[in-house]
Amino acid sequence: MIDPKAIIDERAQVADNVSIGPYTVIGPDVTIGSGTVIGPHVVINGPTRIGEQNRIYQFTSIGEDPQDKKYASEKTCLEIGDRNTIREFATMHRGTLQDRGVTSIGSDNLFMAYTHVAHDCMIGDHVILANGASLAGHVHLGDHAILGGFTLVHQFTQIGQYSFSAMGSAITQDIPPFVMVGGRPTRPHGINSVGMERNGVTPEAIRQIRKAYKILYKMNMRLEDAIEEMEGMAGDSDELSNMVSFLRNVTRGILR
Repeated sequence: MIDPKAIIDERAQVADNVSIGPYTVIGPDVTIGSGTVIGPHVVINGPTRIGEQNRIYQFTSIGEDPQDKKYASEKTCLEIGDRNTIREFATMHRGTLQDRGVTSIGSDNLFMAYTHVAHDCMIGDHVILANGASLAGHVHLGDHAILGGFTLVHQFTQIGQYSFSAMGSAITQDIPPFVMVGGRPTRPHGINSVGMERNGVTPEAIRQIRKAYKILYKMNMRLEDAIEEMEGMAGDSDELSNMVSFLRNVTRGILR
């Protein structure tokens, strides 16, 4: 299952049932879990840990040095979970010591062609980056978030779970969970109710999130006052509690 034209460093740890195409180069300190399929002309450098049943297409660059002038060849890493699909020409870089030293990617994600995950990003599960979407360094991206084609995300930005960006969005401030953004300049445009419905979020929870969105964006309240109002109505709603927690920990202000 490993093409004889592939170059595998003897210090790499590759599970027995991994498939690797011709002219792919696997460097030292790379671990690849069972069932993973890697196409031709892929470069994977380490330290990088890749889980099980991932599909990595041709011409991708995984685990390369971070594009950060402060980086001085320190030993940092990239961690990728299970069942991810990484399409052509995607690039994913290791972390830096200015953060945790780890770029972390969860499971069941789709990275379409030409997407970029920069150093020290943290990506959850069931995330989609459409063609050309790019994350700058230190970006946090929550579960089930979807970034439309050619979305650009500023460094240190946080994007909450189930958020959605339209094609060509430029995101320079934090996006709360469940919120859709788009346009030029990029602005909020309601909640991602379709995404929530598809993933089993209850109608009652969606109604609460819609009400919270109105408090946050339609009532001209200070952010602190809007958070207190939302916290009072959260009750035992995990979704609304997560939204409140996100808003209490924003780092760049929220897009409003």
